[in-house]
Amino acid sequence: MIDTYRTIAEPPEVILYKEKNSKFYGYVFPVQSDDEVKEYLEQLRKQHTGAGHFCYAYQLGTERIYYRANDDGEPSNSAGMPIYGQIQSFGVTNVLVVVVRFFGGVKLGVGGLIAAYRTAAQQALEGAVIVERTVDILIKVKFDYKNLNKVMRVIKEKNLSIISQTMELNCEIIISTRKKNAESVFTLFSALFEIEIERLH
Repeated sequence: MIDTYRTIAEPPEVILYKEKNSKFYGYVFPVQSDDEVKEYLEQLRKQHTGAGHFCYAYQLGTERIYYRANDDGEPSNSAGMPIYGQIQSFGVTNVLVVVVRFFGGVKLGVGGLIAAYRTAAQQALEGAVIVERTVDILIKVKFDYKNLNKVMRVIKEKNLSIISQTMELNCEIIISTRKKNAESVFTLFSALFEIEIERLH
């Protein structure tokens, strides 16, 4: 079972690629949602007010992959898909690549555009630090306070991360575990009496 994925650690420095007087600025951002994608695009539009095109592609997810590619007014499939192709060739996910173009007065043609957007995306990704992360599962554990020691023993034994906890008469702890360990953690908790467990995602 594969329970790791590759993504970028942080946004790298912007790169500038020039082709026949046109300038292509390449950006890469780590993202977790469509909303984050929108925020970054809005920031770039404010930053580059004179730019003609904000072409981008992004991919989200680890098991269920979701992606979008946008040509932003360039000829169909001449910008967004070449950018997305680079995300695929670098094997990363939860990432947004934006290439901002300033037109230099010389038309590049569809072939020239594809090459320029692909190169700008490639150079932007080459500047990023790629890291491997684990696919984690969140589990909610509910129990009476009297069973706290039993629950804590499992958490300690399995070296589980506690995301949040509510310790009152009825206790609730949300823990995180690597996907490949989730089944055994479930089994351990299921074997304990008076304890409810629920997988969150």
